[in-house]
Amino acid sequence: MIKTTHWQNNGFVGDVKSEGIRCDALSMGSATTINVTAGSTIGFSASPNIYHPGPVQMYMARVPEGKTAKTWDGSGSVWFKVYQEQPNFGAQLTWPSTNKATQSVTVPRCLKSGEYLFRIEHIALHSAGSSGGAQFYISCGQISLSGGGNTEGGPTVAFPGAYSASDPGILININYPVPTSYVNPGPKVFTC
Repeated sequence: MIKTTHWQNNGFVGDVKSEGIRCDALSMGSATTINVTAGSTIGFSASPNIYHPGPVQMYMARVPEGKTAKTWDGSGSVWFKVYQEQPNFGAQLTWPSTNKATQSVTVPRCLKSGEYLFRIEHIALHSAGSSGGAQFYISCGQISLSGGGNTEGGPTVAFPGAYSASDPGILININYPVPTSYVNPGPKVFTC
């Protein structure tokens, strides 16, 4: 993974309009690009474990021709979602990722081979009842995808730009009254 600006304090990005909402990157070129086969599983490790209530979402962005994952910053409307988490509803919202140290997703088999940025985010919603209260824990990784198909991922969005502070999945009181539905921010999950 790319080292984040909050690597020493486990801090978060709070402003959906900031450049940090993309990868929270300290330096894009400092990480290793890993080889991944389309249809295989990739993921991340969290330290400490994921402990705030809220969803994990994962995105990918295909690196443009003439650039590399090590040097490209992921700007533009290029990100497509490959995973989103929904809560369990009851006396309170509970999230499948709570207390987990790892989270993974299967890379869509139909995606074109090439280099990609892989973005993970955990949106902490414990203080999201007021505007600017949601906390975004973000990191990106660099992958070289092989064995893929001929499909471009989509729909695509830009970071910043994909989210608004007033989106119903970002500005939400999860404590009282306890919600009976949840709308993930961002586009629909891409499927082959």
